[in-house]
Amino acid sequence: MTNSWATFGADLHLEPVGRGLRAGLMAALREAVRTGRLTPGTRLPSSRVLAADLGVARNTVADAYAELVAEGWLTARQGSGTRVAQRSAPRRTDPAAAAPARPARPGAGYNLKPGSPDLSAFPRTAWLRAARKALTAAPDEAFGYVDPYGRVELRTVLAEYLARARGVHADPERIVICSGFAHGLTLLGRALRRRRVRDVAVESYGLDLHRDLLTEAGLRTPCLPLDEHGSRTGELSAMRGAGAVLLTPAHQFPTGVPLHPDRRATVVDWARSTGGLILEDDYDGELRYDRQPVGALQGLDPERVVHLGTVSKSLAPGLRLGWMVLPRSLVGEVVAVKGVSDWMCGSPDQLTLAEFIASGAYDRHVRSMRLRYRRRRDELVAALADRAPGTEVSGIAAGLHAVLGLPAGAERSVIQAAAFQGLALEGLARYRHPDAPAARDALVIGYGSPSESAWAGTLDALCRVLP
Repeated sequence: MTNSWATFGADLHLEPVGRGLRAGLMAALREAVRTGRLTPGTRLPSSRVLAADLGVARNTVADAYAELVAEGWLTARQGSGTRVAQRSAPRRTDPAAAAPARPARPGAGYNLKPGSPDLSAFPRTAWLRAARKALTAAPDEAFGYVDPYGRVELRTVLAEYLARARGVHADPERIVICSGFAHGLTLLGRALRRRRVRDVAVESYGLDLHRDLLTEAGLRTPCLPLDEHGSRTGELSAMRGAGAVLLTPAHQFPTGVPLHPDRRATVVDWARSTGGLILEDDYDGELRYDRQPVGALQGLDPERVVHLGTVSKSLAPGLRLGWMVLPRSLVGEVVAVKGVSDWMCGSPDQLTLAEFIASGAYDRHVRSMRLRYRRRRDELVAALADRAPGTEVSGIAAGLHAVLGLPAGAERSVIQAAAFQGLALEGLARYRHPDAPAARDALVIGYGSPSESAWAGTLDALCRVLP
């Protein structure tokens, strides 16, 4: 009969050396980790399986595991087994410690790039509860082909939520569900091109991805100047070919300034007088810390503003769920562009999000994350005041990122120094429109990205590389 231990657990080749079985086993495991043969996160065989493989007592393996856990080489959690620990740097006794530092591999070390929330905080239990309830109550037709408008259940609760939380004038008939902001912008670009729009003005600092999506739709993207009061919307009148403008009015990305009230009124007046459209990217409007959230621009004129939102910052980008609140005249055109071949969003996730919002779980999660991110922002500001007192911090009233000013000419060198420390950073220049003049040197710090367990170490790494 085949022994049960022979068919369970991972194979692990070890050659215990030195005096004593336990000490020899510990030395062999340390060497395997030190040389990279056992990489961080690797699950080790159970003590029973490894003892059988090596022909030693199970207690010998269990004691060796326990001591290596205490030393930090391994981790042990109920239900997860024994694994190789994450080790950010070699021990001082390790001969490799004297080797020159090498740039971090993509995804390695610490990450302060903007654009992502703390993914470890995703509300798995509440989301699963919403999914169970939504799928249990779902009609059979919900599992058929998807309505290009999106599920009416989600559009209905979104209309209520956006009116209450963001001041958006919406009803389900003018909401179209999309799989994130990029998908929505792609559809709008096609619809605008069908309207024979030639140019969509964009902010002089923003994501090149968004400019590229508009360019791929056949649109030009002239840049609108930006200052401490946000985009200079008064200059739109001089852009004769512009039929639309893309803005981040609640919290400009990446500079972090809100659009001044006078400029909000100016851009709406421009749209009314020219027949133009305002594309409002409300990417993190719910995450405001120092006062009530700035209301959506769409509330000033629902027939001239397209309001785009997602759960990418409030929940997780991997859900691929977003929405467009459209002027009535544009709804049919966007749905026609979306068509039968570009529905994209699955019904189960839409129904789950609808239940998540309707149950109040979404509000509770946003409030909880608002407190967490505000605490991180405050810790970032305090750490910089203590360890890099010459660093100017701006754009911190809302959102998941801050802008750190640097001495002239220092941006690239700081980013390179951070890479050698295993810290991923991005500079302000990364977001500059090709036609915009160069501005100050600065870092755009995404303090929402690290997990809670990684936050303290990430903050320390940042302070070490600042001039």
